[in-house]
Amino acid sequence: MSERTTPSQAATGERASTPLRIANVSGFYGDRASAMREMLEGGPVDVLTGDYLAELTMLILARDRMKDPATGYAKTFLRQLEQCLGTVLDRGVTVVTNAGGLNPAGLAQALGALAGRLGLSPRIAQVTGDDLLGRADELGLGAPLAANAYLGAWGIAHALRQGADIVVTGRVTDASLVVGPAAAHFGWARDDFDALAGAVAAGHVIECGAQATGGNYAFFAEHDIGLPGFPIAEVHADGSSVITKHPGSGGVVTIGTVTAQLLYEVDGPRYLGPDVTTRLDTVVLTDDGPDRVRITGVRGEAPPPTLKVGLNSLGGFRNDVTFLITGLDVEAKAALARTQLEASLRRRPPAELVWRLARTDHPDADGQEEASALLHATVKDADPAVAGRAFSGAAVELALSSYPGFTLLAPPGDATPFGVFTSAAVPAGLVPHLVVLPDGTEYPIEPLNADLADAARGTTGGSLGSNDPRGAASDAGVPSWTGRGPTRRAPLGLVAGARSGDKGGNANIGVWARGDAAYAWLAATLTVDALVKLLPEAAGLPVARYALPHLRALNFVVDGLLGDGVSAGTRFDPQGKGLGEWLRSRYVDIPEELL
Repeated sequence: MSERTTPSQAATGERASTPLRIANVSGFYGDRASAMREMLEGGPVDVLTGDYLAELTMLILARDRMKDPATGYAKTFLRQLEQCLGTVLDRGVTVVTNAGGLNPAGLAQALGALAGRLGLSPRIAQVTGDDLLGRADELGLGAPLAANAYLGAWGIAHALRQGADIVVTGRVTDASLVVGPAAAHFGWARDDFDALAGAVAAGHVIECGAQATGGNYAFFAEHDIGLPGFPIAEVHADGSSVITKHPGSGGVVTIGTVTAQLLYEVDGPRYLGPDVTTRLDTVVLTDDGPDRVRITGVRGEAPPPTLKVGLNSLGGFRNDVTFLITGLDVEAKAALARTQLEASLRRRPPAELVWRLARTDHPDADGQEEASALLHATVKDADPAVAGRAFSGAAVELALSSYPGFTLLAPPGDATPFGVFTSAAVPAGLVPHLVVLPDGTEYPIEPLNADLADAARGTTGGSLGSNDPRGAASDAGVPSWTGRGPTRRAPLGLVAGARSGDKGGNANIGVWARGDAAYAWLAATLTVDALVKLLPEAAGLPVARYALPHLRALNFVVDGLLGDGVSAGTRFDPQGKGLGEWLRSRYVDIPEELL
């Protein structure tokens, strides 16, 4: 490592001893509109952040931009800020958001117009350069609707150091919304990797809003969740943090809620980012009082030399019909409907026809709905006519010719376009990272010095040496299970929590235990083979298991389970959000001493 100022040296005096209170007010495009106002009314904060972008969101914004080039940003951010901008400026609160989406300049202009109507004059900066659509062919990225590199935190940090009140970005990593303000405030250097990694961990926890404060939490029934308030990360000069929320707001912050969010949409122990590689296997969580969880010990390594580029493309057109099947002979009725519809489509079959029979029926049911199963048919094709009324109309035509009690749950519909998400990597030096300051001055952010990064990569590899940049699938540090007592057949969720999500076409399922003995048993029991047995849809797909002993957690990544990702999936749960709860509902033999 080069000689440099350490985080503690850079942030002397009051800044070193006082944490920076960074709040989240949006976890996705469409999140609670009142969150910004609630955060400002609930207590003091220094920075408001809002995350509006996801893979599906980028597709939505790309289609918006195709219709109107002046759009392509998250309009809901404007509506949130309209009722809060005066308060934000009066209190000296900074706002940092990726709501700029595909058009940060357009959002900055709209913000300026909004401020003018309110008689206010905020200093608005932009971070751009992520949009590579115009260079897609040059960079070998194909012909997508949107191509956006994941930029890091240093453009945000520079804008704040130059006095911006509001920073709007395009596609930066979600955690950069926290890392940038912290780096600016504490004066971190580009190779303060441990401090940067600590801020990434804090940013990853709060980026999804109320998921850190009890939303989507496996053990919600143990707490009075109500309507959760949004989270705050109190970031310190060394990169450590405390995750909390305003007193009196709904929800709860516990080691469990923070663990769940740390496991959300990650893969290996190395969490790759444009500014730092965060070692998730070094994260330590401790209770810091009611609704306070401290994050310490996070180690960082040099970032990879490439940037991830998210590619959203139009995959074609899709359509769905659902047959209601009631009473007896469900399998035979489903087979008849399938045979008849496929025969009707034989003259021009769609490129893909997927069938799913959901056995929601119960024998001798008191209600007709409980006596019924659902047969879903999904088609995809490049031709909207083939996937449109030619398909749904053929299903309707079977109404008087098929199984007894034939019913469709919806009238015939037209095909709708669907998107496909893929990712690529490009050298960081080929992607511009540009800050447009409030006075219009443009400032380029240079990539991390290659020699410095190479030297750091050679000295911080730790125990995760592996050809996989995400880190090796290792059980190092996992305690051994030595129990020998009786077991009881029961749902896994009695002793383990889970949180799952999507990474393109892959799904991740993070599973954690709430004690050392339970973790030892979980790690010994929930192997890859056991997971596939419990979740048969994963059979035949590559599955990786990563152990995170400090979190008492295992993270599974199932490649290809979600197909082409975004809106292309044909699974019942296309983004894998319920996979963890499905896993928790499966029965296993659990030692009675853990129950």
